[in-house]
Amino acid sequence: NRLLAALNIDDTWEMRVQLERDAKGGAKPCRSVTRCAPGTCHPWLARLAVPGAGRLPRSVAQGSHIRHELAEGCMVLTTISENAAFEGVQGVYTHASTACGCDMTFGLFLPAEARTGPVPALWFLAGLTCTHENAMLKTGAQAWAAEAGIALVFPDTSPRGAGVSDDEAYDLGQGAGFYVNATHSPWAPHFRMWEYVTDELPVLIAANFAIDSHRQGITGHSMGGHGALTIAMTLPDRYRSVSAFAPISNPCASDWGRKQFSAYLGSDERAWAAHDASLLMAARGFDGPVLVDTGTDDQFIDLLRPEALAAAVATRRQQAVLRLQPGYDHSYFFVSTFMQDHVAFHAEKLYDG
Repeated sequence: NRLLAALNIDDTWEMRVQLERDAKGGAKPCRSVTRCAPGTCHPWLARLAVPGAGRLPRSVAQGSHIRHELAEGCMVLTTISENAAFEGVQGVYTHASTACGCDMTFGLFLPAEARTGPVPALWFLAGLTCTHENAMLKTGAQAWAAEAGIALVFPDTSPRGAGVSDDEAYDLGQGAGFYVNATHSPWAPHFRMWEYVTDELPVLIAANFAIDSHRQGITGHSMGGHGALTIAMTLPDRYRSVSAFAPISNPCASDWGRKQFSAYLGSDERAWAAHDASLLMAARGFDGPVLVDTGTDDQFIDLLRPEALAAAVATRRQQAVLRLQPGYDHSYFFVSTFMQDHVAFHAEKLYDG
């Protein structure tokens, strides 16, 4: 049922997912049976990467009435580590990503409540140069998430590996995916972080862990704050709440944005607008609460352009709390200081109703 909810499958589908967990807490095996009516297939069913089994058959992708049973015991995830934390478990996992065309790693904190049933999830998208580890290790979020009974998802910020394009600059290429689907060479084959974060990874997590896909929030820092805001406003039915720490608020008018969008999306600025939080806020807003914190001593504040987001919030008359925190910079010391506030903000909405 968690996979069905994550895929948003309609009534014409029949799917059963039997989850088996290794008694020692290792990688999670999966056995899946699928059937679909002609023309109704969800695109992600055909693209769900299963190491050892590959993609589902083309006939299934095209909507025929053919059943396909994956080999029992196929490994969807490989466990890198699992550690007890605040009566829950902080895990790190890797898997073969179809969206990014490489192995991807993510962190997942599950509170104690996940042992008895699905729990809400808060996604944390990290910023430039970061991996899944930065927020996982530096924010202290697990303590507050455990208290609230919320899972935390820490994706990586880009595809990685020897075969993945990169750039010498810190703000382009590996570690700087900007949460977009690149359309231009040499980035297009791997840099599909929007697809990865909004489609592939949620499906994979819902199929393997006790996550309630109907109760999700999203947050992020810097480039990740940009990603959190743009994703939440584009997919309003997915997230109940959104927050951000020092987000890149107006990338279309900033060197943190124009450079990357030109490389990933091309020179047509009309394609950039869908990934600009200030433009999206003015145009559509978010059907829920918004919380944004930025430090007044942030060394990158001119690149972040918080004033553009504030103006858009006022224009839209959006329900939002935008705070400028005196004396704080762009570091994870700033993020960790206000992490409790953000977890509590999301918890209130995630447990509402």
